[in-house]
This record gives sequence, C-alpha cells and structure tokens, in this order.
Amino acid sequence: MKYDVIDAIISPKTHLDVLSKAEVNKLRDTSQGGLYTLFRNCSLAVLNSGSTLDDGKELLERYKSFEISVMQEERGIKLDLKNAPAIAFVDGKMIKGINEHLFAVLRDVVYVSDEITDNPHFDIDTPDGITNAVFHILRNANILRPTTNPNLVVCWGGHSISRYEYDYTKLVGYEMGLRGLNICTGCGPGAMKGPMKGAAVGHAKQRMSHGHYIGISEPGIIAAESPNPIVNDLVIMPDIEKRLEAFVRTGHAVTVFPGGVGTAEEILYILGILLHPDNADIPFPLIFTGPETAENYFMEIDHFLGETLGQEAQRLYKIIIDDPLQVAREIKSGIEYVKEFRKNHEDAYYYSWMLTVEQAFQEPFVPTHENMRNLQLTKDQEPHLLAANLRRVFSGLVAGNVKAEGIQAIEEHGLFEIRGDTEIMELIDILLQSFVEQQRMKLPGTEYRPCYRIIK
Repeated sequence: MKYDVIDAIISPKTHLDVLSKAEVNKLRDTSQGGLYTLFRNCSLAVLNSGSTLDDGKELLERYKSFEISVMQEERGIKLDLKNAPAIAFVDGKMIKGINEHLFAVLRDVVYVSDEITDNPHFDIDTPDGITNAVFHILRNANILRPTTNPNLVVCWGGHSISRYEYDYTKLVGYEMGLRGLNICTGCGPGAMKGPMKGAAVGHAKQRMSHGHYIGISEPGIIAAESPNPIVNDLVIMPDIEKRLEAFVRTGHAVTVFPGGVGTAEEILYILGILLHPDNADIPFPLIFTGPETAENYFMEIDHFLGETLGQEAQRLYKIIIDDPLQVAREIKSGIEYVKEFRKNHEDAYYYSWMLTVEQAFQEPFVPTHENMRNLQLTKDQEPHLLAANLRRVFSGLVAGNVKAEGIQAIEEHGLFEIRGDTEIMELIDILLQSFVEQQRMKLPGTEYRPCYRIIK
C-alpha cells in the first residue's frame, strides 16, 4: 500500500538554527556511533503527528524511503526531507507546530550527544549525575521557568482510551486551566492530549495567552505516541527513565487517567519514588481519576498496589471517579502546599532537587528476554525497590506492545517470561488480564496478542 509523501526543504522557526561541522557530520553518520538513525526516526514520528497509527515498527516500515539531511548554508541550516508523510503539510507547506517540533528534536538529539553523552563532566553512572543531566537537558530546552509560581500538573494516561474517557480528560484539563494550571504530558494522543486541549480552553476563558503545554518523550516511545498539536514545548529525553525523572522533578502534582501497561509503569514509578524513606515528608499531590467507565480499572490498580506494595503506598494517592471539579480543586490546593513546603525548605519551584531518586529508578532498563526473566519479583525487599522491579515489568510490556525493537524481539525470540513469587505472579496475571478484558492493551476493536508469559 502506498502512502502520500512530500519532498521539502525546511527552515527553523524557533529552535536551533546553527550547527558546527562536527555536529552536522554526526547527524549524517549512519554508523552505530552516528546520530542519523536516531534523528531520522524521531523526526519521522513528529512528521506523523495527527495519524491514528500507534505501532512504532509499522511506522518505520510504512515510510522506509523517508530521508532527512542537514544542509549548511551561509545563513544557517535547513533540513532536506525526502518522502516525508504528507500529513505534516498543508497545501505543500509544513504545519508550523510540526516545524517547531522537528527542530526541537534536532536540538535535543545534538545536545544530549555533545553535552551529556560525550561530556566527561557528566557522570551519568551516579544518581546525582543523572539528576544533573536531566536538569541540563530540560534547561537547554527552555522547559524550566524560574520566575513562575508552582502550577505544573503532570497528566498520565493511555494514548488509546475511549472517546468517553478522552472527553473526561478534557473536562479535568478545563477545570485546571480555569485555575491557571499548566499541563505536562507524554505529548501523545488520548489522555495526553485531552488535558492540554481542555486547559487551553480554560486558559482562553481566563484570557491567559501564554499557557504552557509541555510534552516529554523519548526515542523508544515517540513513534507510537507522536506529539499532539497542543504541545508548545517538546523535549526528547534520552530514555524512559530520564523521561520519568523529568516528569517528577518538574511537576508539582500528578493526575493519572485510565490507560494500560504504560500507565501502570508510571504509577509504579511515582509510588516507588514517594515510598523511599527520604521522601516521606515531601508533599506530592497524586490523584487517579476517570469517568465511571474507568472505575474498574482503578479498583484493579488499587488492589494490585495494596497487595504488592501495601497500605503505605495506597495512602499516597486519592481515587476520584467522575468529578473533574473535585480533581482540579484537590490539585490546586495540593500545589499550594507544595509551594509553601519548597519555600520553607529552599527547594526550587521549577525543579525539585530534594526528591531522592535511587539508581534503581534511573538506570536504563533494556527489556531483553534475559533481563525480563531475571527481574527480582519477590516480597523480601523494601517496597520502593519492589516498585522499581515491578515498574520494569510493565516497561518491558510497553516495549513488547508498541516499541519497534521490542516488537521485533518478540517476533524473533518468542514471548517474554516473567518469573517471581507465586502471589506476585498471580497478581500481575490478574491485573494484565483485566487490562485485556477492558481493551486497554491496544486500540479498542483490535485483538490483543500477548507479548508475555507468566511463570508461577
């Protein structure tokens, strides 16, 4: 099947407009040490914004002939696109928002390579070094706003939720927008787009012309979750772990909407952070919410968390069903408390340095079959460490469901095997089966093919 494509030469509108010769050479280098493949694949995902396709492997196969190259000219740089998805253009001209996102990808890919990965001053093998690297990437992307009061709500949830649940996320976003709150999500569709869209209307009603809608992604997931058009600040983190740390360091509260395994991964990440003894007294508003159709989803999540991590974990969040107004009020009042706490403890409003994030939550987890099989899923460990390992389980399932390399690994080597204590295995099995029954593993109406096998 053929898909409409366009050739174009694009100039930057807002981001990076000059590059060194060494940087250009890296971007043209197709070897393993070069940046071409990374830059090309992330750019293709951005150009696919607006499509319903949520399969990273299929996207890469659909546009095999897509090419992108950097042109150095006397007045700066341009991008030469060959066989780019036509959805990114209107009457032959690239959509402005997609242009901005495309050059944001270029900015972040170059910065991480030159200033983080290849910089001996960054020790990304230590917790403090990783936290510092996350800060510098966000600062370079102009995400951090030191002159504003705390008002950033991180919204997590599925990219393929039902229309009814999507409309609910807009209502919550609207109530937040009316209260002057800004939104940060994973930048994709569904529960990542809805809160931004609702907040944009709320901001418009309050005549706020500078609403902040931050999208944080990473190379492995962006192909399945192309940036939605509301995002006005896109940043590409190097991996899922730094992406998650960026959320909790910059956000002042988290609202979780219904989703699937990716949302479960995010829940386990934030709870693992908050369960650490060093973070016991740090306020962090956390609300799970959705319409009536999502009640069973959150009840299953709540049961799973209670049985694996205990009541201490359950006390860290509230579940609010079908009440957008209450959600917004709870988040608003919670952020006021966060503001006072950070002021009294001299912690930055724009980046929470006080939070302790252990290396177990920072080290990139590569979901190979061996790594998935060897995860420590037993109760003879601290709850926050069990949360870290459970988070890795769901991270691997996300890879097997939507990431190109994960899908390929399943095709070549068979299903992931998940082993551990019998009780934990049964709880994981029950939770995953509930996701399948509620059609939360893939788009509604399609048959889900499991990428895992539970070994009890």
